[in-house]
Amino acid sequence: MPSSMRVFVAVEPVDFRAGFDRLIVLVRARLEEDASSGHLYVFRNRRGTQLKVLFFDRTGYVIVHKRLERGTFRMSRDASSGATRIEVDTSELGLMLEGIELRGAVKRTRWRKECVVQSKQ
Repeated sequence: MPSSMRVFVAVEPVDFRAGFDRLIVLVRARLEEDASSGHLYVFRNRRGTQLKVLFFDRTGYVIVHKRLERGTFRMSRDASSGATRIEVDTSELGLMLEGIELRGAVKRTRWRKECVVQSKQ
């Protein structure tokens, strides 16, 4: 996935009878985002055994739905009080989908080249 893609995980569980239209409304109302932005929006059910990922792929909306046969999906970190979403890296989402427990894991700081735009005079 491109590094420009953002991943938002809803803090509160949702009713998993929800389809495209309901999830789009939740993205707008709860997460305060534009569902057609191309970013990923992740929702889990109350028991934590299922995840739905909603995104827009330039031609329409896509839902990826995963159900665990054992165990639960865990949030990678606690949300701050009053937060409705947690933003995670695409790599964190991949680990979450694989069932890897991320709490207590340490992410090392990496060097990142910063783009500096200089104005021409």
